[in-house]
Amino acid sequence: DTEGLLRIKEENQKHYRRAQRHQEKKEKIQRHNRKLGDLVEKKTYDLKTQYEHLANLRRSHILELTSVIFPIEEVKTSMRDPADVSSESDNAMTSSTVSKLAEARRTTYLSGRWVCDDHNGDTSISITGPWIILPNNGDYSAYYNWVEEKKTTQGPDMEHNNPAHTISAALCYATQLVNTLSLILDVNLPKKLCNRQVKTQQGNPEFCGENLSRHKFTRAVKKLNANILHLCFSQHVNLDLLHPLHTLRNLMYLVSPDTENLGR
Repeated sequence: DTEGLLRIKEENQKHYRRAQRHQEKKEKIQRHNRKLGDLVEKKTYDLKTQYEHLANLRRSHILELTSVIFPIEEVKTSMRDPADVSSESDNAMTSSTVSKLAEARRTTYLSGRWVCDDHNGDTSISITGPWIILPNNGDYSAYYNWVEEKKTTQGPDMEHNNPAHTISAALCYATQLVNTLSLILDVNLPKKLCNRQVKTQQGNPEFCGENLSRHKFTRAVKKLNANILHLCFSQHVNLDLLHPLHTLRNLMYLVSPDTENLGR
């Protein structure tokens, strides 16, 4: 029994010494983890700082781009509310008639159906200048209506102020701006749109090339709107401000200085 007790004591001492070594190793690992934790925290802070610096650079480049080369502004029109005009001409008009006229003014016949548009007749959105504008409600029917007329009408086109020309130019500039924004923000666009005036390996130029049929034009506009919405989502633009048909208005909200997350 005495010999067995001695063997047990020796084994206990060995276990105790081993436990001490394990404890020292544990403390060493804990110190190393604390150092790594402090290093990771510092690196995380540095990375966050670099991200903020990069976001500020992107933001400054975008604001410079949209103020010098691609200014986007809201253009007010002089059209008066028909409800106001009618009420001035007929003092006996009832309130229900006024409300019906106001409601009719806020609706637009777009692509075979009536859609609600609170900005109809009030404003248009311009890009690169007040003479290149797009309808605020997304109704670009003037373009393909003009294309259909050109098919039946022979001779050179002398109508330089044709709305189809401004629509084509505005959409072309919008495509170029969106492609440039995707490079600055490092965001891959879901749809491929070419804005060059020559044929490239990526495909035919959109809007600024030959006259597009209604199907091709509508398809290109949908692709452009999808890219703009994708950029808006990536920069956390307020969803309540966006509308799937408002091409330049969505783009204006995206590059607005009031967009807090622009450049993220």
